[in-house]
This record gives sequence, C-alpha cells and structure tokens, in this order.
Amino acid sequence: MNETLQSELEQLRVLLEKRLRLSGPLSDSLRRARRHVPHRLRKAADDLLHAEERFDHPRLALTLDEDALVKKARRLRAYLTELDLKDRRKGRLLDMAATSAFAILCVIVLMVVVLRWRGFV
Repeated sequence: MNETLQSELEQLRVLLEKRLRLSGPLSDSLRRARRHVPHRLRKAADDLLHAEERFDHPRLALTLDEDALVKKARRLRAYLTELDLKDRRKGRLLDMAATSAFAILCVIVLMVVVLRWRGFV
C-alpha cells in the first residue's frame, strides 16, 4: 500500500471520528457509516472496506487498483468534509414537524367535513 492511500485512509478515519462520531478501526467505522452516506458512495465505502481487509495479504494486495481506491477515498472524504450533523438533525426535526402538522390538518378537515355532512355545522 503506497503512502497516498495510507494517508487518505487515515484522513478518512479522522473525518469519520470527527463528523459522525464513529471511533475505532477504519473497517468498523466504515461499516457503521454506511447508513449515513448516500447510495452513490456506499459502493466506494464497501470497496475501501474490502481493500483494507486485503492489504494484509501479500498476494491479494498486489491485485488491488490503488489509484481507483485513492479516488474513491477522496470522493468519500469530500462528502464527509461537507457533512453537517446539526443541519441534518434540524432537517429531520422539521420533516417530522411538517408530517405531524399535515396529519393534524387532515384530521381537522375531515372532522369539519363529517360535522357538516351530519348537519352540526
């Protein structure tokens, strides 16, 4: 494994710990981070995970395309640098609030329609 790929993986581990609060070895952090990354980057995370397992074996390490792995690590690192957990939490809370407000509005409209139909309003 060349120095570029090692440094990219180390930066990726630091970003996973800093942005997603996932500590531990890179393989465990990548496994747990799959649900936080978009679908287009999950394959890159899986490839990096499998590549890290193969680096320990001398013959399997020769079969890996390190340039492609560096590109995938850089794409994943670029995504993690722009990730903001506070904004994601705020968006999730706003989404839940909007869903609840819509459900309450539908119930009120349905109640008014039923009351009008029954002749109370």
